[in-house]
Amino acid sequence: MTGNKLAIIVLAAGQGTRMRSRLPKVLHPIGGRPLVGHVLTTATRLGADHIEVVVRHERDQVVAALTEDYPDAVFVDQDDVPGTGRAVQVAIDRLPEDFDGDVLVLSGDVPLLEVDTLRALVDGHRAVSAAATLLTAHLDDPRGYGRVIRDSDGTVQRIVEQKDATDDEAAVTEINAGVYVFRAGELRTQLARVTQDNAQGEMYLTTVIELLRAADRPVAAEVAADTASTFGINDRIQLAEAGRVLNDRIVRHWQREGVTVIDPATTWIDDDASLAPDVTVLPNTHILRATTIAEGAIIGPDTTLVGCEVGEDAIVRRTDASFAVIGAEATVGPFSFLRPGTVLGARGKIGAYVETKNAEIGEGSKVPHLSYVGDATIGRGVNLGASTITANYDDVNKHRTVVEDEVHTGSHTTLVAPVRLGAGAKTGAGAVVRKDVPAGSLAMSVAPQRNIEGWVEKNRAGTGAADAAARSRVAE
Repeated sequence: MTGNKLAIIVLAAGQGTRMRSRLPKVLHPIGGRPLVGHVLTTATRLGADHIEVVVRHERDQVVAALTEDYPDAVFVDQDDVPGTGRAVQVAIDRLPEDFDGDVLVLSGDVPLLEVDTLRALVDGHRAVSAAATLLTAHLDDPRGYGRVIRDSDGTVQRIVEQKDATDDEAAVTEINAGVYVFRAGELRTQLARVTQDNAQGEMYLTTVIELLRAADRPVAAEVAADTASTFGINDRIQLAEAGRVLNDRIVRHWQREGVTVIDPATTWIDDDASLAPDVTVLPNTHILRATTIAEGAIIGPDTTLVGCEVGEDAIVRRTDASFAVIGAEATVGPFSFLRPGTVLGARGKIGAYVETKNAEIGEGSKVPHLSYVGDATIGRGVNLGASTITANYDDVNKHRTVVEDEVHTGSHTTLVAPVRLGAGAKTGAGAVVRKDVPAGSLAMSVAPQRNIEGWVEKNRAGTGAADAAARSRVAE
C-alpha cells in the first residue's frame, strides 16, 4: 500500500457454535489453510504497518496454529465484554498512541477476499476522505448477515444485525461483509461511545457507523464486484461452498499458467501447491500442501499427493503419496503407497501394490510390484523381484537395509535388517537373507524338495482334489 499508514485488525475471537466442532471455527481449513490463515495471508500481502489478531475462544490453539506462518502478527486477547466492537477496541488500544493512519478490519471467517479487492477498498476510502468505508455485497439470500440500510439518496445510514432487524430491514438484500476501513482517530472516538444496548447485549462494531452518521461524519460503501469473495463461514455447508469457490479459483489459475486439468470438478489443489507448465492432471486427483510438480509430469487419475516433489516428465497414477520425492521420468503406480521419507531417483519405478517408507531408491531402480521397502537405501540400477520385503522391525527397533548398485533379487525375497547386499549381488527366489551378501554373490535359501506320494488321497479323501488325483493316476 502507498500513502497513509495502515493497520489491519483480524477478528478471530468467536466460538462459531454453528460449526458444532471442537476445532475453533477460524481454524477449519479450505485449500490447505485455516480460514483465518487465508485472511492473514491476504493481510500480509497488503504490506500493512501493523497486523493484529484478536483471539479469545481456544486462544492458545489459535495462536499455536498461526504463529509460525505469520510471525509478524500480534495476538490480542479480548476480555469478557462480548462483541466485535469490543474486539476492535482492545486491538486499537495496542496500536502506538501516535498511530494516525487507517485501520482495516477483517473477519477471520471471511477467507475469500483478495488483495486487489481490499487495496481498492482502502484506496477508495482515502480518495473520498471518508471517516469509514465498508464493503458490501448483494445476495439473493441474505439470511444471517447484517443488512446495510441506506437513506433515500443512497447514503449509508446504519447496519442492522439479522436478529435486530425489522421485517422491512430483513428484506434488504445488501449485506455487510464485515470488512471496514476507519480513520484511526475517528474509530477511537466512536468506540468509546458504543454500548451493549441491543438484543444480544454485545458491543457491535456496526454501531460505529451509525454514530459517525449521527455526527455528520462521511461514511462510504464499496459494493464487492465478486459476491463470492464476501462469503462468511458459519456452518459446515458454507465451509464446503467456500472451499469449492476457492478451489475453482486455484484450478483456473493453474490452467492459465499452462497446466492441463482434465476434470476441474474432481481436481483439488491446495493454495500453496505449485505446478509447472505442461503438467497434466487427470480426474479425481488431490494435490495438497506444498506439493511441487515439474514440467511435463502426468498426475492421476485417482491420486493424492501431500507435500510431495515430482520431477519433470514423471508419471504418477492411482497413488497415495505423502512427503515423498519422485524423480524426473520416474513412474509410480498404480495402487502404490508412498509414505514420508520416500525418495525415488530419476527413471526409477515404484509399481503396483508397493509400499515404501523412509526409503531412498536410486536412479533407474525398480520396485515393480507387491513389495514393501521400508528404512532402506537402494542403489542405482536395482531390480527388486515381486514380493521382495525389507523386514525392518524386530519388535523393538527399526533397522536399515542397504542394497548396493545393480542388485537383482528373486521373487519373494525377504531382507532381514540390518543387512547389506553388495554391488551386483543376486538372490534366489524365496531367499531369506539374514547375513550380508558380498558383491557379486548369489544368496539362496535352499532345502531339498520332498514329495509325499498319495498324501491328498489319504488325507483329503472325497474332495475334488483327491478325485482328480485318482483319475490322473488311472490315466497314467
